[in-house]
Amino acid sequence: MKENKLFSQFRIKNFNLRNRIGVAPMTRMSAAADSIPRQDVLDFLVRRAKNGASIIFTEAIVTDYESGQGYPGQSRILTQPQIDAWKPVVEEIQKQGAIAIMQMFHCGRMAGPEVNPVNRSIAPSPITPKQDNPMTGAPYPVPEAMSRFDIDHVITGFVETAKGAVEAGFDGIEIHGAHGYLINQFLSSYSNRRTDSYGGSVENRYRFVHQVIQAVRKVIPEDRLLTVRISNWGVADMEVSLFDSKAEYQEIIRRLANEPIDAISVSTYGYNEKAFGTDKNMAQLTREITDLPLMICGGIYDRASGEEALQDADIILSGKSLLLNPNWVEDVLANKTLNRYKSEEADIAYTEEPLP
Repeated sequence: MKENKLFSQFRIKNFNLRNRIGVAPMTRMSAAADSIPRQDVLDFLVRRAKNGASIIFTEAIVTDYESGQGYPGQSRILTQPQIDAWKPVVEEIQKQGAIAIMQMFHCGRMAGPEVNPVNRSIAPSPITPKQDNPMTGAPYPVPEAMSRFDIDHVITGFVETAKGAVEAGFDGIEIHGAHGYLINQFLSSYSNRRTDSYGGSVENRYRFVHQVIQAVRKVIPEDRLLTVRISNWGVADMEVSLFDSKAEYQEIIRRLANEPIDAISVSTYGYNEKAFGTDKNMAQLTREITDLPLMICGGIYDRASGEEALQDADIILSGKSLLLNPNWVEDVLANKTLNRYKSEEADIAYTEEPLP
């Protein structure tokens, strides 16, 4: 290994990271009716900080009590008890030498009305995914097309959730614009068939995330990070390219690069897979447009894959490997031979079994 870039320091805004490794945000279903995660889930995050990761992302946290929830047992950070539950976790992550970032999202058409308090699912357009809901085995219900009131209300949910994260002491906030959830639904013509100012052209489809970013940035102190996650795939209809072309994807990246954000996180199936019929991967296509710090996730499982991914990005995020192996950072440092985990092995994240 000619260079140990994975374990070199990296500065992002006013934070000095001890290495280039972060815990990817991962969906959870461990919260009770109070929307507070189980203690072992919170302890898992602290343990990964103690064991060497430099960035600790939370699970994706739901942004409102009306229509945002997609799965049972998801977390929120909107009430004082919820904020108070996260405060000591954030403090301990920071004591262990890592930074803590809260990721927030709205599930949009991926939401099951039965898990939302007002029995409602909403989306840019009344279009369902083609595949059935794996949680129920039934087709997804047709979502309500969002009115302008709904759009403003959902943006307020992002803002209030960001305020909760600031109060809890998080070092940063990430807006989840990937994986076919609400923001991604607006960005993609696959799910956005609107004919008003939020649909049609890339400029119009981008309008919603622009308004979310602008509103959220206003309530975050200048010294905190604001990042955005993006992907070309969704958790439903996974074989579908959510952006029509390289040009469309890069136009969205160009617009994101002009926002008051501090990094872009690109989620992929595989970090080195070629995209949009080109000879370049998603990180390379993103880097062609912006010099913002770039995080990459997807298929990174050992020292060699981590170092290769960093040829095109600044930080790697690990999901399955850091979920299932508490000592993964140390094992990577030692350049141990490591296996690439399968998705089924990560299903522990969605059970009541304590996380390792």
